[in-house]
Amino acid sequence: MYVDVLLGLQWGDEGKGKIVDYLADKYNIVARFQGGPNAGHTLKINGERFVLHTIPSGIFHEGVCNVVGNGVVIDPVTFQKETSKLEALNIDVRERMVISLRAHLILPTHKLLDAASESRKGQAKIGSTLRGIGPTYMDHTGRNGLRVGDILEPDFKQRYQALKEKHEELLGFYNYKDYDLAELEGPWFEGIENLRRLKLINTEYFLNDALAKGQTILAEGAQGSMLDINFGTYPFVTSSNTLTASASIGLGISPTRIRKVYGISKAYCTRVGSGPFPTELDNDMGELLRQKGSEFGATTGRPRRCGWIDLPALKYAAMLSGLTDLIITKIDVMNDFEEIQACTDYEIDGQKTQDLPYDLGRKDLKPVFRTFPGWQKDIGDIHNFDELPAPITNYVAFLEDYLKVPITIVSTGPGREEFILKEQVSTL
Repeated sequence: MYVDVLLGLQWGDEGKGKIVDYLADKYNIVARFQGGPNAGHTLKINGERFVLHTIPSGIFHEGVCNVVGNGVVIDPVTFQKETSKLEALNIDVRERMVISLRAHLILPTHKLLDAASESRKGQAKIGSTLRGIGPTYMDHTGRNGLRVGDILEPDFKQRYQALKEKHEELLGFYNYKDYDLAELEGPWFEGIENLRRLKLINTEYFLNDALAKGQTILAEGAQGSMLDINFGTYPFVTSSNTLTASASIGLGISPTRIRKVYGISKAYCTRVGSGPFPTELDNDMGELLRQKGSEFGATTGRPRRCGWIDLPALKYAAMLSGLTDLIITKIDVMNDFEEIQACTDYEIDGQKTQDLPYDLGRKDLKPVFRTFPGWQKDIGDIHNFDELPAPITNYVAFLEDYLKVPITIVSTGPGREEFILKEQVSTL
């Protein structure tokens, strides 16, 4: 019937997992369309924390089919760990999930190439998660990669060996020798056997047949809009397209099928790794945001850089993806602040603008902030938008006016049920 897309609008870590988990049972299918195990979608269910890296966040819902699309890159080792943890919770992963035959595989040598490349860059490193994502997408576009469907072919071992040998030549070029490939290959081939027992199909036919039967799909994005390979803060970006348009390519569905686009933004900003961050707070306030928001990477454990919300960047991301609904997360992190700030403009060469420059890291760019009063109140027990403190409702009204997009959900805590659905714009 239709596809709705959900994606992050910042540099990732916006809280997509929790929102997908809430929305999932309103759809027949939840489908991941790009990225790989560099994603870390965190859900808190019955007080217990779960982190999903590749498996769609609808996996906890019985009756919802989860699709790993062709645009995703899969590390068999990480994937096996995920499936094992879920099956230990009595979740029938094989019945609830299908995997595209066209999804590409991350090899052990892809991870080694990732580490070798990052090490060679020295001070210019981009902050890679070292999960082998970039080298895998490079083989994808270079027409050298191995796909999930290849593991079913009788000559799979030969195909693997040929690509491995090519990678070893590249590692020799990098003079990267500190590794034991045989030690890495054991768990990898175990992961391949795990994949073979799962449902591996042509997901493009599966999804389009589902649409023809009147079913609905939630397309789940990974990372964030400002990490898009084309429109993000290049070269400090991920290796895939993270915008709405990527859902069509990463799942094999027509753009005309897309109905709504849900974008998620924190009430402030975070970033992991290197790259420009105009509103970063490299001070006590930034550390306070980090501690109160538990801003440490779900995938890497690295502390996240923190700063005030960047509205020109948010407006840019909303424009690129055709945003229909905005979801604000972690507003509760600022419950105790006397005041909060938001970047409303950039000053470049003495002129104010809301347009992102070609290089967001240019040294003459200065963020222009507007200050808002804090609410200094715990909002965890509030379930109706109109009962929120006036400073929050006024701030939300300002964001809607600035961005020209309605805010549908305000998340008030990390728990599965800690959010407020705004009644006046509820279209779910």
